[in-house]
Amino acid sequence: MKVIVTTGPSFEPIDEVRRLTNFSTGELGVMLANRLAASGCQVFCLKGVGATYAGALHTPHHLPFTTNQDLQDQLVELSRSHSIQALFHVAALCDFKVKQVEGAHGQAQASAKIDSRVSGLTLQLEPAKKIISGLRALFPAAVLVGWKYELAGTREEALAKAWRQLQENRTDACVLNGRAYGPGFAFCTLPEQVHELRQKAEVADYLAKWLLARRSQ
Repeated sequence: MKVIVTTGPSFEPIDEVRRLTNFSTGELGVMLANRLAASGCQVFCLKGVGATYAGALHTPHHLPFTTNQDLQDQLVELSRSHSIQALFHVAALCDFKVKQVEGAHGQAQASAKIDSRVSGLTLQLEPAKKIISGLRALFPAAVLVGWKYELAGTREEALAKAWRQLQENRTDACVLNGRAYGPGFAFCTLPEQVHELRQKAEVADYLAKWLLARRSQ
């Protein structure tokens, strides 16, 4: 079975030196990729270059990515060159990218390295490419699992966002975690079914077993 795991953060450049990014070590995605590989899957692990997790990745198919667009381009290529049967979208991607950088008096800043002595900068942001919304079109027959990390709101509100992600993107499952949900992880499937998991290793093990069981049906 050919499986894709995306993990770690993307970044969006401010100039050629500075960037916007998310906090993400890439640990859970690497653990999941290794668990799937140990189960006999051929795993393509697309790992953000900013991931800090130093654990070994036990798959020869390690494909580093930078921006959301770079990840998208690599997914398109994999969709054309391989028959992918499952995709776990663990990566913590940027929601915004830089549209324009201006100085304190509104002058555009477009140099390769913006002068650090300027008195102030204003970053004008715009939405970055949403990868998850296009996964079903790229991989129409694959099992798709998304992630949701929520900090604000109640547990019920966080779960509602997981259900919305499933419905809007036509994915098969969503892994929810973050302060809004509370300790551990929720493996969410429609119609509003939740399986609670405690630790990252438990998540990786459960997802691998769930995928293999689903594919054997």
